Amino acid sequence: MCTNIVYEWLKTLQLPQYAESFVDNGYDDLEVCKQIGDPDLDAIGVAVPHHRRRIHEAVRRLKEADEKAAGLYFTLEPPPPPPPPGPAGRCPRRAGGPEEPRRGAAPRARPGGWRGAAGGGGLVAYPRLKLKIMIRDKLIRDGINLSKPPYSNKV
Repeated sequence: MCTNIVYEWLKTLQLPQYAESFVDNGYDDLEVCKQIGDPDLDAIGVAVPHHRRRIHEAVRRLKEADEKAAGLYFTLEPPPPPPPPGPAGRCPRRAGGPEEPRRGAAPRARPGGWRGAAGGGGLVAYPRLKLKIMIRDKLIRDGINLSKPPYSNKV
């Protein structure tokens, strides 16, 4: 028997008997399952009317959850490389004028996150620990427990 997100979803609907048919027909992800209609249920082999209604209702809830959810996207990338060194033998303050940071001074961050990012819509860099805490808090606020189905796979 397959153990994936669709199986866990069908199990919560008390319809795990259709899991293999879903996967065999290409419905192996909830994003794909959001597109299910009556012809798809016919192809999968869901003939029982109240099972079909239960699946249609669950698909409607998946679509609604997508519309309500504000997307939180992040990437784990290495920090940008440091700027190339100035001309050899010259003091950076004299070479670059007053905007150049002093030797040993912390760079000034501009509003909007990354240095050089434009206005408020730029990328924001967070330390790993802060990002971890922010994600944990967001999951708690949204009532998501990653250790419980459908987010986990028992081995």
